[in-house]
Formats: sequence, structure tokens, C-alpha cells
Amino acid sequence: MQNPVLHKIRNNSFWVSPERCLFWEEENTLIVADMHLGKSGHFRKEGIAVPQSIYKADLQRLIAQVYFFKVDRLIFVGDLTHSTANKELSLFKKWRKDFSLLQIDLVKGNHDILRDDWYKETDITVSTRQLAVNNFLFVHDAVDCESPNSEYTFCGHVHPGISLKGQGRQSLRFPCFYFTPDHCILPAFSRFTGTYRVHPKKGESVYAIVENNLVLLS
Repeated sequence: MQNPVLHKIRNNSFWVSPERCLFWEEENTLIVADMHLGKSGHFRKEGIAVPQSIYKADLQRLIAQVYFFKVDRLIFVGDLTHSTANKELSLFKKWRKDFSLLQIDLVKGNHDILRDDWYKETDITVSTRQLAVNNFLFVHDAVDCESPNSEYTFCGHVHPGISLKGQGRQSLRFPCFYFTPDHCILPAFSRFTGTYRVHPKKGESVYAIVENNLVLLS
């Protein structure tokens, strides 16, 4: 796997990880979007044979990134969970007890529909619409990325992807980080998601994630 790549935003250092998250160096904080905990369990409840190993692999990747960057804080910009509680969420609660000193913040997304007591039990601080940290803003939906105070905004929700073309008519789409002058859309942390194609303009940057490597497209 490729090492994280430095991306500077307003004199702050953000390390782009091929594991689909951002490390904010100045705040020693990991930023994650659209983990969708419990999604594979939700599908199994509906009779679709999705293996639980998909969820376990996502959780192991998260744990590895927390260890790698040695973070003090974890910010989820929406859709930490996918639907109602199931056994997979119980596994997350067990993991949370092992990282009791880690501060976890969640800006609620459209899938975060659990009861308030679940977030209290897991010691997660919840913001219903947005979270401001210094001169940066965290929201879930890119529609809300415009800030009246001109904070740079981090969001998720759309699961951004970029198409790379080969010879002839060959084309493949890969998840990506999408940086504009005023906001960044993170890829879905969960690998059990689709992607929405983004169309970067001049002055914007995209880091495509190709087989655990980052490909910069400007």
C-alpha cells in the first residue's frame, strides 16, 4: 500500500490515505465519511447473502488507521451507520470500549437513524447538521458545503468516483477524494458502496484510489 500523500489546505496539513480517510495533522484527527456500519447485516436480514467479512474488513481498516496515525480524535462526516441496530453494531460497541480515550464526533447523515441512547452508550458526540473546528466545517451532504463564514468544508454522502479511460473505449471508475477551492468530498470508507461520478474543473484536485494507491488528477 502507498504511503499517505500530503495535501495542504489553508496552511493546514491533511494526509490523504489510500485507505479512504484523511489525517488532519494539526489537530491529530482522522476524518472518515460513509462507513455504513451494519450495512451487510441489513442486507442479510433481507435475505441477501452478503458475507459479514466485508464489515469486519472495514472495521479492521479503521482500527489500523487509528493506530497508524496515533490520533486523539475521530470525526465521521455522516452515515456512520446504515440502518437500525444489528449484531454488527454490537461489534463496533466492543471496539469502542477498547478505544475509550479516543474522542469520536459524528455529524449525522441520512442513514444515521439510531436512537439517541445508542450514541450515548458508545460515547459519540453527535451534531445534527454541522460541526465547526477552528476554521473548518464538517457536514454530511455536499449540498450544504457553502458556508456563510467561508470555512473550508469536509463532507461525504455522494461516494465520489472518477472514471479513468484506457485505449479505445475502455473506462474504469474508482473511488476518489475530490478537492475544490472551498470543500472536499471524501470517498465512502466502506468498500461495500457504489460511486457517483464527479467532473472536476480547472483548479480542482482529485486523488483516485486504484488498488490501494493514490493517483493525482488535477
